[in-house]
Amino acid sequence: MDILPFLRKRLLHMIPVLFGIVLVVFLMVRLIPGDPARIMLGTHATPESVAELRAELGLDAPIWQQFFAFMANVLQGDLGISLVYRRSVLDVIFERLPPTLFLIAYAATLSALVTIPLALWAALRQNRLPDQAIRVGSTMTLAMPSFWLGLNLLILFAVRIPLFPVAGYGDNFPDRLWHLFLPSLTITLALAPMLIRSLRSGLIDVLRAPYVEFARAKGVGEQRVLTQHVLRNALISTVTILGLNIGWLIGGTVVIETVFTIAGLGSLIVSSIYARDYPVIQGVTLVFAILVILINLVTDIAYSILDPRVSYD
Repeated sequence: MDILPFLRKRLLHMIPVLFGIVLVVFLMVRLIPGDPARIMLGTHATPESVAELRAELGLDAPIWQQFFAFMANVLQGDLGISLVYRRSVLDVIFERLPPTLFLIAYAATLSALVTIPLALWAALRQNRLPDQAIRVGSTMTLAMPSFWLGLNLLILFAVRIPLFPVAGYGDNFPDRLWHLFLPSLTITLALAPMLIRSLRSGLIDVLRAPYVEFARAKGVGEQRVLTQHVLRNALISTVTILGLNIGWLIGGTVVIETVFTIAGLGSLIVSSIYARDYPVIQGVTLVFAILVILINLVTDIAYSILDPRVSYD
């Protein structure tokens, strides 16, 4: 099966998933206590002014009418107007999207750079001191909450030893690498232990495989055996775990961006929940859902590239 029909099929499957997500989020955000109109006008607002603003924002209509109006706008590419910013929700989201995407890509790249050499080192020295040290270190970092780890890194390397900025996103590519190193490192320390354990286990299994011994018997160099025969086959299961955890990572940016004061989608959805900004909450959640689905799609494609036995069928 060619990749294009496969992509079309997966994109069609996205439609009911996204509809279900939109429906659940639409209903859940309206269960949040508080009236957006009263929050916007303040505690001293009169009932008349609150009722007038609710009518202006369309919040006085029955909930089913609000939902169908929202879905009609979504199908036209319109996520509505923010109740707080009084601007298009898409404009607000696109303004905050780059820091979040940069942080996710940075953390995923850093995790891969940490995972591959450590897992390979541990597998080649199984049950020796390096292997035991890596396993103990992975277990320790895996047990640490990400917000607690981020706060400690912030205090240590931004306050006491001012090597990195306390907050911000940066103005250019090198500056962003510098500003987002601590947030990315926090995510890496939470994500890499799972990847190291998975890749180490896969490497140990592949190193014992007959075709690896056969390649060595043929006189193939050790470096070529590790890269072409061992690492590629061991990465198959790890790629799946990475794809699933990047989906988790997208939701985890809410905590990391709040801790490090990054003006991304995570901090946007937190402030929007406090302000009861329904259109922004719905829009950001929809964007998060699309990102997770796309990452799962890329993971499936990468899986089939690494393992020729897997087809697009």
